[in-house]
Amino acid sequence: MRYTEHELMWQQLLPPPARGTAPLQVQLRTGLVNAILDGRLSTGLRLPSGRELATLVGVSRNTAVLVYERLVADGYLEARPRDGYYVCGAISRADVAQVAGSTAPSAPDWNARTSHRAHTFRWLDRPAGWQKYRYPFVFGQFDPKLFPLSDWRECSRQALEVAAVESWAQDGGHGDSPQLIDQLIRRVLPRRGIAATPDQVLLTMGTQNGLYLLAELFAKPGTVVGVENPGYMDARNIFGRNAARVTPLPVDEFGVERSPELAQCDYVYCTPSHQCPTGVTMSTDRRLALLEHSASHDQVIFEDDYDPETQYIGQPLPALKAIDKCDRVIYLSSLSKLLSPGLRIGYIVGPAPVIERLRVIRRLMIRQAPGNNQVAAALFIQQGHYDRLLHQTRETLSARAAVLIEAVQRHLPYIEFRKPLGGSSLWLKLPGIADMTALRAACIARGLLFDPGEPFFHEAMSEPHIRIGFSSIPVERIEPGIRELAKVVDSHIRRPASRRPTVAL
Repeated sequence: MRYTEHELMWQQLLPPPARGTAPLQVQLRTGLVNAILDGRLSTGLRLPSGRELATLVGVSRNTAVLVYERLVADGYLEARPRDGYYVCGAISRADVAQVAGSTAPSAPDWNARTSHRAHTFRWLDRPAGWQKYRYPFVFGQFDPKLFPLSDWRECSRQALEVAAVESWAQDGGHGDSPQLIDQLIRRVLPRRGIAATPDQVLLTMGTQNGLYLLAELFAKPGTVVGVENPGYMDARNIFGRNAARVTPLPVDEFGVERSPELAQCDYVYCTPSHQCPTGVTMSTDRRLALLEHSASHDQVIFEDDYDPETQYIGQPLPALKAIDKCDRVIYLSSLSKLLSPGLRIGYIVGPAPVIERLRVIRRLMIRQAPGNNQVAAALFIQQGHYDRLLHQTRETLSARAAVLIEAVQRHLPYIEFRKPLGGSSLWLKLPGIADMTALRAACIARGLLFDPGEPFFHEAMSEPHIRIGFSSIPVERIEPGIRELAKVVDSHIRRPASRRPTVAL
């Protein structure tokens, strides 16, 4: 089929809409707006008629006309009676670009004006588009195939009904959905052994936001905050940013050790349920000892239960908060790991006076969490979808963990690791690897991702480690992925003869 130059130009500017993705009106509108703002459709240019545009891009005439009318209403196009549609000059990126591109005679010295110390932070970055990698052994990501999309969509629809909108769309100082707070108190927290009242619960934009709020309230210059080593690097970054002195706390197979470093702390951040990143579950004796230590040394504990209710071997231990008799534990958790990280729904449980002060800080920072997501999450829990998803997720993680452990034992017999009781990751020690950067680059080239161990350590790693996550990788790709990992590892170290992996049961 032959096209005129005019037709070819428009087909380059507006590719045929993709069926089955965004609505056709949205795709066509987006294409036209981008072309106008990018300057590809100049001011005063006459556009094809509605019928011509429909033919060029493969949509109905009604769709094309509706898009034109909406763009006229929004100020992008001008409709001239009996003449057609023209690009309007009222909205133009050129004006914005001209202002943005102007150079001031003396620009501010931003380095001198800011106290940001990002260069001192250790991050856990992943390549863009990691979801498309064949073997994404990354932690903390959910599996879209497990997510009950139709149930969440129905709860979201109910949250957008008129009566519901009136309850969450108002701007308020409190900002927490009573419905979601009630569901957390009655349906979620009791499974962790925690009893709470509404004035003891604060909703956050995820656990990360909760940590930042705690740092704003408690971390001051000279304050000593203990963080597990290895441990969650962003907890270390957040407390350190507020000029607190971060002390690394050693961790063994039972959790945080009772050490001289622990005695120096004003605050202790820990992950008792599934220690980040080793996956160790803090023993009952160690929990009782930590609580006794905090009382005798006048310490406050920040308990991050970031991966709750995913234990699939044995009975889960109650949260540290559940057995705290002195009200020294402030508990953080999230619905994000189970539902979706992008929903950003977390919460803090603590003494009412602390929650009141945290609420003030949150108001200054984000004012309140999105109300529609709060109501949708409350309905999701209330209608039983959360419990069913939790049960399905535990079963799936258990099956994946079994396949992963067997694959590591078979293909990497010299690797040291500890068998997890729950959670969604495996912490591996790779003896003999000299260049972890080269190892990771070689794996990425094969479509295989893992989390490097170095960012989790307060200083340099004494021995090389990696974290293998299995929350988002299909079970059928686990064994082939570990086989690929073994090939890369074998090219970097010599495999010791006749050794089996060191597995702590």
